[in-house]
Amino acid sequence: MAGGRIDGDEFLWLARDCDLHRLGFMANAIRRRRHPEPVVTYVIDRNINYTDICISACKFCAFFRAPEDPQGSVLSREELLEKIRETRELGGTQILLQGGLHPDKPLEFYEEMLGFMKATGIHVHGFSPPEICHFAELSGLTTREVLQRLMAAGLDSMPGGGAEILSDRVRRMLAPRKCSADRWIQVMEEAHELGMRTTATMMFGHVETMEERLEHLQRLRDLQDRTGGFTAFIPWPFQPDNTALAETVTIEKTTGFGYLRMLALSRIFLDNFDNIQASWVTQGPKIAQVSLFFGANDFGSTMIEENVVAAAGVHFRLSEQEIQRLVRDAGFEPRQRLMDYTLV
Repeated sequence: MAGGRIDGDEFLWLARDCDLHRLGFMANAIRRRRHPEPVVTYVIDRNINYTDICISACKFCAFFRAPEDPQGSVLSREELLEKIRETRELGGTQILLQGGLHPDKPLEFYEEMLGFMKATGIHVHGFSPPEICHFAELSGLTTREVLQRLMAAGLDSMPGGGAEILSDRVRRMLAPRKCSADRWIQVMEEAHELGMRTTATMMFGHVETMEERLEHLQRLRDLQDRTGGFTAFIPWPFQPDNTALAETVTIEKTTGFGYLRMLALSRIFLDNFDNIQASWVTQGPKIAQVSLFFGANDFGSTMIEENVVAAAGVHFRLSEQEIQRLVRDAGFEPRQRLMDYTLV
């Protein structure tokens, strides 16, 4: 509350013993200190998954298709162009571009796709550390070289996908073929060193412990101390329906209370992150409104299109007008932003 930094032991004490209202009070005080004006930002974009074919076979994902699955697909240039056109017509400023780890596409495929998209004038917020590691493995290049080539082709910024929980015990259980926690951090650090801004995420509420959530947050805070390259942090709870993980492990779906506690703890611990994003895509509009009093200052994206969470049976949708109404009803002024939080 006085502006100091809490350590890991204090985080675990708060997580164990602090009640929901006190956590919210502290997180809201920190949010108001960082953002004294009553403004809540949002971005208009579309989540384009260029392919659902993936060799990672993560146990928490209901979206992917195995390479031999005849239902697997790769978007055509015509489909990409139509999705971008629709996004621009709705006032969209960026495309969130992610896909599965396709076994056969060379790096040139992604460079050409970026060049094609950039010709439309849209901001490409694309790929993620596991995709960068996959491209490096297929091409024989380093991850830094892959980043440099993708940036030269038109990549503007990078989302924090594939982080899940940055603990190798958890990653071995959930996604053993995906890059390690150290490699995820390494790719993000290289991107920051090359001048690229990125976001950070955390998918919680599955097989991890609170100590492993702390490990995740500590790694992010340490990297932000070194580079300052993260623009925002987005925590969201695992959606178990239709996933292989839910078939093998009994997982209780994270409640609204559980989500708000983790959101507040994140705002308190990540003292060097300017922005914390609400997750209406998984929690729905009402909990997203409440989250604005538990540390969140950003309402996230309009998500004109979203496929991965939808594959797990969660289908919340909000237009720009609905986001603006929800923000105003909570007592804030809605403002559209760009990826770097410049106001439109």
